[in-house]
Amino acid sequence: MPIRACLEAVLPAAAVGLALSCLLEGRLRPRPRPFRQRPAAAAIHAGLWLLLFCAELLLFHRPWFAMANVACLQLLLVLVSNAKFAVLREPFIFQDFEYFTDAIRHPRLYLPFFGLGNALLAAVAFISALLAGLSLEISLLTRFALPVCLITLATLLLAALGLLRLGAKHSPPAGFEPEADLRRLGLAASLWRYAEAEAGPCRSLSIYNRPHAPPDDGRPLPCLVAVQSESFFDVRDHYPGINPHVLAAYDGLKAEAPCYGKLRTPAWGANTVRTEFGFLSGISGAELGVHRFNPYRKFARRQPGNLTGFLKSLGYRTVCVHPYPAGFYARDKVFPLLGFDEFIDIRGFANSDKSGPFVGDAAVAEKICALLAARGPQPLFVFAITMENHGPLHLENLHPADGLFHDSPPPAGCNDLSVYLRHLKNADRMAARLREALSGLAGENWLCWYGDHVPIMADVYATLGMPDGRTDYLIWHSGAPAGGPEQAELGVEDLGRLLLQRMGLI
Repeated sequence: MPIRACLEAVLPAAAVGLALSCLLEGRLRPRPRPFRQRPAAAAIHAGLWLLLFCAELLLFHRPWFAMANVACLQLLLVLVSNAKFAVLREPFIFQDFEYFTDAIRHPRLYLPFFGLGNALLAAVAFISALLAGLSLEISLLTRFALPVCLITLATLLLAALGLLRLGAKHSPPAGFEPEADLRRLGLAASLWRYAEAEAGPCRSLSIYNRPHAPPDDGRPLPCLVAVQSESFFDVRDHYPGINPHVLAAYDGLKAEAPCYGKLRTPAWGANTVRTEFGFLSGISGAELGVHRFNPYRKFARRQPGNLTGFLKSLGYRTVCVHPYPAGFYARDKVFPLLGFDEFIDIRGFANSDKSGPFVGDAAVAEKICALLAARGPQPLFVFAITMENHGPLHLENLHPADGLFHDSPPPAGCNDLSVYLRHLKNADRMAARLREALSGLAGENWLCWYGDHVPIMADVYATLGMPDGRTDYLIWHSGAPAGGPEQAELGVEDLGRLLLQRMGLI
């Protein structure tokens, strides 16, 4: 019977491919539990694999070639997931798929952490499968009629959909803790559950959805500058031998600040938008659910209440300054929905403004100062997202003056720390410049400064120890200090509310 013969030609490749898929799953770090301990998740794994196999079979009509292509795709995901886990302490998740196109558009931000060896391995595997498959394997259409091939394909497709339905019905839901979900569900089932959850409804929980009346005390509204400083944290708290003057201006601001302290952020080493949206929305990661991983993909586009929209409702002109392409993370589409009147991106800066591979903090500070000087009678809110201290730090060369940031020479293999301190000092100079500009304006004006996450410095952490992941924040104003500062640890989702409380706006 032709259909049976066609199935017999296809099933060995499918069986070998599924077995190979299980072996590749075992190479993940952290390693998922064995399939026998999670049969429903295994059904999702097998169903997704068969679905991809069917797609490849439809395109190329060669079962062994289709199997090899799917194996190459899975190998790439395993390598990417392991590289991400090694650097960011988080495995690959469904929301990361869009980073494949970002890696092409912004290769410096991604490829150095993936590793040249991994890139070559994935490329060699794919090219080998392509050349061998197309040259050595005969198309099914040369042996079987088209209707027979289509019926065989439909049979496999029905099997794949049946496995997915069975697995989705009985597999436990994701907890949105990527490492735990990978161990418990495996990669395929965790990707499935995260995609399923993101497709569900969004519910805005922001405190800024509540009605607020503007203050009616006769005073003009103050100007406000909020700076999300790239990879900013007080590294002196963790490692000895660092010259304390590297953050001299920040120390001075902290001494005058009404409040400061450690900041819990939902990001480690990267994923800036998680911290960014936490500050703007006032919504915690736990409340966001699956949207915590990239709220700009869907959640933020539903126009939830946020800090920017709240200030705009009080009469503020709202401006974002971010010296990088506006389309990154779709900020160009999301920020107008959040209430920003203007977005100054990389096009607002010159190539000479760079300090290292990115626009320097000094240039961002001058851009903010120019906005403050030209503000007019309308109160101004500027939200700055800096880039200078963005990694990969290990691609930058040491400068002769970098030794000045250490009281004693760092251990071997800690060059990243010296590069980081150079950029940290520039962030400190930016803070000093903003203090000067805000102090020169009439009335009482405010500065909120915080770090989005700790930097990626794998060799430093291996030598000197891992930080706890908290960054630092302060809230400062240009008026006379009222008593001593209040020190408190916060989650970033609470920082905006504390800021508005201190300003007397809520």
